[in-house]
Amino acid sequence: MKVGIGRERREGEKRVAATPETVTQLTALGVDVTVEAGAGLASGYSDAAYEKAGAQLVADFDATAFDVLCHVRPLSPQLAATLPAGVITVGLASPASELPTVAALAAAQVTSFALELVPRISRAQSMDALTSQALVAGYRAVLEATIRFPRFFPLYMTAAGTIPPARALVLGAGVAGLQAIGTAKRLGARVSAYDVRPASADEVTSMGGTFITLDLAAVEGTGGYASELAEDRAVRQRELLAPHVAKADVLITTAAIPGRPAPLLVTREMVAAMPAGSVVIDLAAETGGNVEGVLPGVDQLVPTAAGDGFVTLVGMQDAASAMASDASRLYAKNVANLLALMIHDGQVVPDFTDEVIAGACLTTGGEVRHAPTAAALEGKN
Repeated sequence: MKVGIGRERREGEKRVAATPETVTQLTALGVDVTVEAGAGLASGYSDAAYEKAGAQLVADFDATAFDVLCHVRPLSPQLAATLPAGVITVGLASPASELPTVAALAAAQVTSFALELVPRISRAQSMDALTSQALVAGYRAVLEATIRFPRFFPLYMTAAGTIPPARALVLGAGVAGLQAIGTAKRLGARVSAYDVRPASADEVTSMGGTFITLDLAAVEGTGGYASELAEDRAVRQRELLAPHVAKADVLITTAAIPGRPAPLLVTREMVAAMPAGSVVIDLAAETGGNVEGVLPGVDQLVPTAAGDGFVTLVGMQDAASAMASDASRLYAKNVANLLALMIHDGQVVPDFTDEVIAGACLTTGGEVRHAPTAAALEGKN
């Protein structure tokens, strides 16, 4: 069977769905891999490296010519509609926000696998792209903060005086949040964190942070995520968080609910109450933002309530793509490992009795298998 790896067309996207390492992995399983020339250059992977690994390089990449098409960003509705029936696609699909593409995949009778839907069970950890890419994003968020913050992160005691450590606050203690906590701590900041899930307290502490406990009932979700709060509880949460935000020099927000807009955790007034020169990094900007008024890919200067300066509000965009080499290394392994589960005697044959394969399947045989997405499409129609 032929597996195709094309160059990502979305502006700003530097990742690639296969690396020379995963090409070797897939060809050893008996499939033929074709890579578009230049597909890996932005991630630091040369065409020569792909050829050495066993891939065929083509300059004129026809996405419709393969049995399996691997990708990073969701396919466009136009491309999805042109794929032959029976083609298998593997990649990020963002089904909640890409309903036209999902409809086109189903209409074309494409069997599509969305890495966002991979079940969060032990056996599927090596295929969990949300986790691998959140790891990169959380690390990158702290680096972006250090670039914009006009002070040191660590404590320095010098003959000229003592420089206190920066106070960093991380909201959301999932994979991205924990990575942000650990990175900020390693850089010398004094780190605190909050999550609505009390079970995350031990994880925050293990990364060197101080867990903030609010007088608010816990909300546990599924698959390691928090559930969405009712509006009255969300308002109370913001009220309780306000004094902690006001003390922070660096605020990093990472809260996300799969398939839903990002929860609003921080109002514009809360940002304005922060010290002059503070930096806010919102990792959820692309899905609506945890911070009121944030814009993806844009830095904004918010005047402080005290009138003594500004707070820099950063809407992160393509966070994982900003570290494309390692992000691609991890993502490509997620793709290859899911494919490896379906390859038998050189053929990609999905076994829908396998809970991982069944859970990750978005469309097949003209139907949308993911129930929430199917319901959303029905509601739209």
